[in-house]
Amino acid sequence: MSSPSAVFVPKQEAPPLGKYLASTEKKTRDKAIKSLATFLSDDSQKSMTPSERAKLWKGLFYCFWMSDKPFVQQDLSSELANLVLVIPSLESAIGFVHGFWEAMVREWAGIDRYRINKYYMLIRRFVNATFRLLLKHDWNSEACDAINEILQGAGGPLCPDDKTVPASISYHLADIYLEELDKALEADDNNCGTPLITLLKPFIHLSARTSNKITFGRMQTALFTPLLDALATRVTIPSADTTNSPRRKRKRSSETYPNLVESVCEPNTQAGSTSLAINPQDVTKEVLKAIFDVAGHMDTKDANRRKMYALWKDRMEEIEGTPEGDEVN
Repeated sequence: MSSPSAVFVPKQEAPPLGKYLASTEKKTRDKAIKSLATFLSDDSQKSMTPSERAKLWKGLFYCFWMSDKPFVQQDLSSELANLVLVIPSLESAIGFVHGFWEAMVREWAGIDRYRINKYYMLIRRFVNATFRLLLKHDWNSEACDAINEILQGAGGPLCPDDKTVPASISYHLADIYLEELDKALEADDNNCGTPLITLLKPFIHLSARTSNKITFGRMQTALFTPLLDALATRVTIPSADTTNSPRRKRKRSSETYPNLVESVCEPNTQAGSTSLAINPQDVTKEVLKAIFDVAGHMDTKDANRRKMYALWKDRMEEIEGTPEGDEVN
């Protein structure tokens, strides 16, 4: 009888079958991944159908499931994420990212506590690879919108209306999102303005519409507060009455998201532009404006609206003060 590795014959006309990707033999899995990389990098290939994509990601999910040693897990998570960048077509690459998130949401409930951390690592790698994909295409606006729709649309990890989506995925995304964006920017040499407001939209959307108090709180503490604090370290706060001011004192550190803070572009800047809004105070105001605007939407939960307005008011007062009697209801 032939060995498992001898049975597998890579085919260029179709992605590797799931049974090879999820084989108990590491050599077979490794060959399947290499075959997949070759298949995906062929620009003559047609885009996969949703059904083909789901089958492929079923196999990839269990390919990663079978990896048991830490170094193997680290290497494989990077190898799988980097597949995003070998796909010549931007549309197909986004489709591959879509398949990843579909698989994560679909299979998450079956991940045991012994494997959960390695899947958190895989998510981190894919978030980073997605940012690198968007950077590769100079933050193409349609691509950014497509990624946002994957994240916040029906069945997406940041969808506020789908009760079947595990909250822990959205928490992890909030924890790592800006960190991985900053890492991707550090490795990029294009000096292309970062559309921060666009990238934050799924999180603002979730904050506005979630019915879960814990989810709302996690978005604030893990993402918005660290971001606004990082921007505040670069903002000169008015010195009047500083002795008696109740404003929070923050640890002033230029180490938090330095690449992001220095690369943010104006919200309406054309994709690929090198024109940057280098004034952190302006960036802060744009972030707060985005939060304020979404807070006013009809479908924003009342409790969340009040908190979002309070955040806007508090932070604006820290920057420039609010005229006496000027309140947001």
